[in-house]
Amino acid sequence: MNIILLGPPGAGKGTQAGRLVEKRNMIQLSTGDMLRAAKTSGTEMGKKVAEVMDRGELVTDEIVIGLIRERLEGDKKGGFIFDGFPRTLAQADALADLLDEFGEKLDAVIEMQVNDEVLVERILNRAKEAVANGGTARADDNEESLKVRLMAYYKQTSPLIGYYHAKGNLTSIDGLASMDEVEASIASVLG
Repeated sequence: MNIILLGPPGAGKGTQAGRLVEKRNMIQLSTGDMLRAAKTSGTEMGKKVAEVMDRGELVTDEIVIGLIRERLEGDKKGGFIFDGFPRTLAQADALADLLDEFGEKLDAVIEMQVNDEVLVERILNRAKEAVANGGTARADDNEESLKVRLMAYYKQTSPLIGYYHAKGNLTSIDGLASMDEVEASIASVLG
């Protein structure tokens, strides 16, 4: 089973993807995690990724699609969860082509609906919790970067809602519900 978790930054996509990995043996393809790993790698590509991410902007499609291709070539386990990808209509088309190339299909697109005020609160709390637990907050976990990321989401990613609705893949759920309720809604969609 291959699914997309769609929603703005802080909607809970990563949390729910983690639960799907644990319960359904799926592979989470989090472009955010993949890009953060590249950012800290010290490579030339990593430096380019770091510059773009620190400004709160999106990296190029070529980089992201290359990272996704590498992962699709490996073990498929219980399928893939695309978390943070695709972000644009061009990436959605590229994903369809990649899945077709690997003999795979997209089974569901789940939109996690939340409002901006809650997103700001969640991101700021995530940063505080990371520090309180002895870690460090992500560089983009602040209100200014979130505003840039939200604007990018609304301009570039929100058109995917109509795109996948037209393809009959989209189901919207309440991302403001408790984590367990969101998990149950996703399980209901996946059957």
